Amino acid sequence: MNRFALAFRLPIIVWQILFFLGPLIFMVAMSFFLVKNYRMVEAFELKNWVKMMTRGYVWDSYWLTLALATLTTVAASLAAFPAAFYLAFRTSESLRRWVIFLLIIPFFTSYLVRTFSWYVILAESGVINGILGWLGLGPYIMLNTMFGTIVGYLTLTLPLVVILQTVSLANIDMRLVQAAQNLGCSSARTLWTVILPLSRTGLMIAALFCFILAFGDFVAPYYLGGSKPPTLPILIIDTTKSGQQWPRAAVVAVMMMVTLFAIAFTTIVLAYRKRTSK
Repeated sequence: MNRFALAFRLPIIVWQILFFLGPLIFMVAMSFFLVKNYRMVEAFELKNWVKMMTRGYVWDSYWLTLALATLTTVAASLAAFPAAFYLAFRTSESLRRWVIFLLIIPFFTSYLVRTFSWYVILAESGVINGILGWLGLGPYIMLNTMFGTIVGYLTLTLPLVVILQTVSLANIDMRLVQAAQNLGCSSARTLWTVILPLSRTGLMIAALFCFILAFGDFVAPYYLGGSKPPTLPILIIDTTKSGQQWPRAAVVAVMMMVTLFAIAFTTIVLAYRKRTSK
């Protein structure tokens, strides 16, 4: 290996070892510890894994978190695509840059602050119920529900998904789109046979980022969803508060990491897989 190239790669390698691989190994090791008299003891036993894996509430939280993250990913991807399509094909490059800049601005504000702002909008006496009441509808309970959780997840993920989809669609060679139209393809067929396959990688990566953020988010299900039933991040907090059971919380964290690794690896393989010619 070229020493010059290795010197450039060394900082990121050291960074990953110190701040990702090292803590991950420690978390896996901690899941085998035991808590005695509110203190962790290096025992390297499977009691924590047996305890957590045989509890129905753990698996209920797991499937709930997986379902909510999947639903958020589908909703964000579908909601973002029309906006991304318009920005990529119907606007000038200058306007597109400004819109992307405006989409980045929400990330300058604390996600917790943005989440709390939904209290005013979703409350029984909030903005939405006020409008519905003017129409003779409602009021509807939207806070402390799964709907509130999804709204919080979309607040976190939707701007990022729009940005990633826009970048992916904007990089499509327009000559291929024009060629399909010149050959008689309708707009729907051009979208299905040309645009979607060419942007597949970017769309799937955007969906992957959305899933990762939603799967690991604690703020939305806690403050907008009421934390009941708990998602896995909330379960981790509850477990650490129960007798300082950090090893059992580590078991849940490892479950989350394994799930994310499996989904991320599968998505990346599918995203970059070359299409086989028929």
